[in-house]
Amino acid sequence: MSYSALLAHDLVRTLGTRRVLDGVSLTASPGHRIGLIGENGVGKSTLLRLLAGTDEPDSGAVTRPDDLGFLHQEMPYDAAATIADVIDDALREARADLAELDRLTAELAAVAPESDGYPALLAAYGERLDRAQEHEAWDADRRAEIVLAGLGLGGIPHERPLGSLSGGQRGRLALAALLARRPSALLLDEPTNHLDDAAAAFLEEQLRGLPGVVVVASHDRAFLDAVCTDLIDLDPAVDGPTRYGGGYTAYQAEKQAERARWQRRFEQEQEELDELRQAVSVTAHQVAPGRAKRDSEKMGYGHTTGRVQNQISRRVRNASRRLDELEREQVRRPPEPLRFRAARLAGTSADGTLLSLRDVHVPGRLALDRLDLSSTDRLLVTGANGAGKSTLLAVLAGRLSAAGEVRRRRGLTVGLLTQDSVFERPDRTARETYELTLGTARAEAVPLGDLGLLAPRDQGTRVGDLSVGQRRRLALALLVANPPELLLLDEPTNHLSPRLADELEEALGTGPGAIVVASHDRWLRSRWPGRELRL
Repeated sequence: MSYSALLAHDLVRTLGTRRVLDGVSLTASPGHRIGLIGENGVGKSTLLRLLAGTDEPDSGAVTRPDDLGFLHQEMPYDAAATIADVIDDALREARADLAELDRLTAELAAVAPESDGYPALLAAYGERLDRAQEHEAWDADRRAEIVLAGLGLGGIPHERPLGSLSGGQRGRLALAALLARRPSALLLDEPTNHLDDAAAAFLEEQLRGLPGVVVVASHDRAFLDAVCTDLIDLDPAVDGPTRYGGGYTAYQAEKQAERARWQRRFEQEQEELDELRQAVSVTAHQVAPGRAKRDSEKMGYGHTTGRVQNQISRRVRNASRRLDELEREQVRRPPEPLRFRAARLAGTSADGTLLSLRDVHVPGRLALDRLDLSSTDRLLVTGANGAGKSTLLAVLAGRLSAAGEVRRRRGLTVGLLTQDSVFERPDRTARETYELTLGTARAEAVPLGDLGLLAPRDQGTRVGDLSVGQRRRLALALLVANPPELLLLDEPTNHLSPRLADELEEALGTGPGAIVVASHDRWLRSRWPGRELRL
């Protein structure tokens, strides 16, 4: 069995007035599972569409296997179609291969081996047999049932129309259809959206077992680490997109080493710049400074004056030339990682407790016997969808009333990052919102651009025109720039690139005050250093 590579050469794609991809090349060989990572808007989904052929590049070329599957954001089926229709379509080629093998088998049995048509029939049979084996056609129906069960759809009757399914269920069904079909090249855009832990682990196992090409765009660091053999970082770089071997752990280690090298080079260049400036202004004008002239030098002073002046001029010229060169080409200072910029230390009560809950109950949404939060607490809230995580955070923030006892330290400052951030003045720009909310002094002390949460081109955009993810980043920026004594974060890594999510997690460990996080993020949960409350 042979599998074809997926090749892209020098792809350029402009959307509107913005060049999203500029000369991107990619080689994906069979057996390689490539993860595309980077900031939102950097071109991951655009690149997948170009690779799939659902969009065309402005220039460049793509060579793709004939048998390619692409996980679309919307399923190409009518709402009246059923789950059975989707699975039948996914297995159509496998069933056709088996039917054709049966036909060729019957023909071969009816033709004498020495007849003229026998070699052609035998070649056609062998070709079809290879294709059936490649796609594991004999196991297709059983595989479809296993995939449906593994993605949490096993209990749904196959007669159910798609229009009656939730958005998450339709997304999982589209993924199940691709896995059941088993194409030789598979392109996936955020495949772990709508998957719980068990379904995500099942998907990872399925993808690791594919012999062909897999290219996937994902923010899910646990998924990238479990599946990918290579990662391509599409964030802008001097030499274009950078490819890293290994999964997310290897990528993380290499990025840390890169930053350390960047920091060392910056420090060395700054040290050399200081020395050169000193040399140009002082040192180059001195010859053996501090040493008195010997008698022989005094007698020959007039004779040596010209030679000394030549030495001085040469030193000045060399230092000036190197200074000019280094000032033009010096590397910029590495950006500061995301950190909570506290203007003051968090206050505490006499016993160190900020907030206490006793027998708290929100009908149909939350029931909690007891919870105490100290001034340095790190609490992770986990649980299935609907377990009450967001409800608990709203109660802690004082935005939702609950039966029972809720006691807060007097004057406690609380900040809540919700999953859908809403601002009172959507007509203001992101920069204006930031400055007016924090006040001029604080906004100048912690400039929005220094946080790396909102791209410079988006800071002048009206808040009402920002995407959901961009509004959340702006809301997070306000909390980072002036953190409260109790910080509540609901799914904080949603809409963040893996790099920013890493920085946020690091910042949470050293941030001021108490921090409560509700999250489905498997990477964050597996590394959480504090307490955990499972609802």
